[in-house]
Amino acid sequence: MAHDDRGRRIAEAIAPLRVPPGTRVDLEEDYDPRYKADFVKKKDGAELLRTGVELLAEYQERLAAQDTWGVLVCLQALDAAGKDGTIRHVMSGVNPQGVRVRGFKVPSTEELDHDYLWRYARELPPRGDIGIFNRSHYEEVLVVRVHPELLDRQQLPPEAKGKGVWDRRYREINDWEHYLVDNGFRVVKLFLNLSREEQRVRFLRRIDLPDHNWKFSPADARERLRWDDYQEAFSEMLSATSTEWAPWYVIPADRKWFARLATAAVLVDTLMDIDPQYPTVSTDTRAEMLQEKAALEAEAPKGTEPDPFEAEALREEEGGDGTQKRRKKKGKKGKHRKDRS
Repeated sequence: MAHDDRGRRIAEAIAPLRVPPGTRVDLEEDYDPRYKADFVKKKDGAELLRTGVELLAEYQERLAAQDTWGVLVCLQALDAAGKDGTIRHVMSGVNPQGVRVRGFKVPSTEELDHDYLWRYARELPPRGDIGIFNRSHYEEVLVVRVHPELLDRQQLPPEAKGKGVWDRRYREINDWEHYLVDNGFRVVKLFLNLSREEQRVRFLRRIDLPDHNWKFSPADARERLRWDDYQEAFSEMLSATSTEWAPWYVIPADRKWFARLATAAVLVDTLMDIDPQYPTVSTDTRAEMLQEKAALEAEAPKGTEPDPFEAEALREEEGGDGTQKRRKKKGKKGKHRKDRS
């Protein structure tokens, strides 16, 4: 499939998941946790995910080589929505040296002595890397909003936590993300949208299966009691912070296979849009490389190909069976070598 056609199909597939900037979101009314695209079936999901992972690995390598752009992935969800599993499956084929996963727990004393974005800014990925925030700075307008007592712990002056605090934080977060994008760091925001019934079933699974017990905490069940409060907070967050420069994608999470596939598609679409390229070397550097190449070819043991890579490439070009006439003119051979650089 041609690059442009492949990119177009991926963009079309994820379009229904994108929260249009400036729209008012009612999460329960507007986004179905069991949604899946009509053109894909579960039996094809594993193969499609493998393709997505391969594309992600290809573009991540180019992203690292170019060293110009960075990508920050913000992953938000309620408990049992599958954040860890999504990261594990979608990022399974990428170079681990180029991916950083960061989780954020209860703020430390040192973190509370700084502004609320400080601890997140410290963990931003460098250029060439993909950084994943497993829960992100959006906790500051989600869990802190549902539990106002957490706002009191942040040691803010009275005027900084009064009326309008959430609208101000939305604006500050939007401005911060705009700043990151302006400086070459794409911000990809994914909300894994889980239904209340599916969460109930997954909690029971964690309780019933001994090897899943470690995943369950009584605190998870307590947070479930605030379901409606969280749905309202998520709706407000999506409405206020889905921007042209950093839109939100609502990933249906009831079907794990589709959630992973959709997540991979959003990430691949982002990297294809960046379209990072491998660096090219100067003419002088290339000339030095060809001198070294000639020296390496001269070291080849008797009876072996001077350059096995070039020989294999030539065989493929001629049809793979080696029966076609090889190039004879040195000029053509030299041109062939140059084109392979």
